[in-house]
Amino acid sequence: MHAFGQILKTEAKLYLRDIPTLVLTIGLPTLILVVLGLIPTLREPDANFGGQSFITYFTPSLLVLTLAMVGVNALPTVLATYRERGILRRLATTPASPLALLTAQLVLALVGILTSAVILALVARFAFGSPLPQHLLGFVAALVLGTAALLALGLLVAAVARTAKAAQALAVPLFMVVMFFGGVYLPRFLLPDFLAEVGAYTPPGVQALLDAWTGTAPHPLHLGIMAVIAVAASAGAAKLFRWE
Repeated sequence: MHAFGQILKTEAKLYLRDIPTLVLTIGLPTLILVVLGLIPTLREPDANFGGQSFITYFTPSLLVLTLAMVGVNALPTVLATYRERGILRRLATTPASPLALLTAQLVLALVGILTSAVILALVARFAFGSPLPQHLLGFVAALVLGTAALLALGLLVAAVARTAKAAQALAVPLFMVVMFFGGVYLPRFLLPDFLAEVGAYTPPGVQALLDAWTGTAPHPLHLGIMAVIAVAASAGAAKLFRWE
């Protein structure tokens, strides 16, 4: 436990020193929200969004931005870099196992995601009058399962990528797919119905996040798919992962 605490402390210091990554993962979604929120028409209720404003409709997609950057971009790149530099191999010879480093990375990823989600929700609520997630239990379930699915996919990338460049080569296409189907590049109401439906089952399950945010219980199938992806990708990562 002491060894894990030391690793977590060290990794947290490194995480906080990386200001550009910190700003991108935590601050960028809120910055985009603020820019969009300054447009008056986007704050008005719209029948196209079930009487909600575009800001309320689009906020869950902005949360996808953080989830994608942390889960399928930053996490696998960091782990692949540590493997490439031999850090994981050296840790294996000390009381602090490589597993402790992996756990510390997951803890920091979760802290970053939760911090971004809280800031985003509070700014949406108090700056632009958008409601906080109205189906709280459903939102927590959707966020937890969607986050688990993306982190598991990130670990799977880290498991098969031997170098940082290889991790980036695998992560970038996955990142773009998550962003597209999550409605970040193009709001989901502008997508063809088929693509919007596919996005409901693509991690992190933006439809479940949107439903819970606007007061509807997430569809059990959407949550179930996220759980299956999380378990399957985690199992694959555990089987393929090598410390050196």
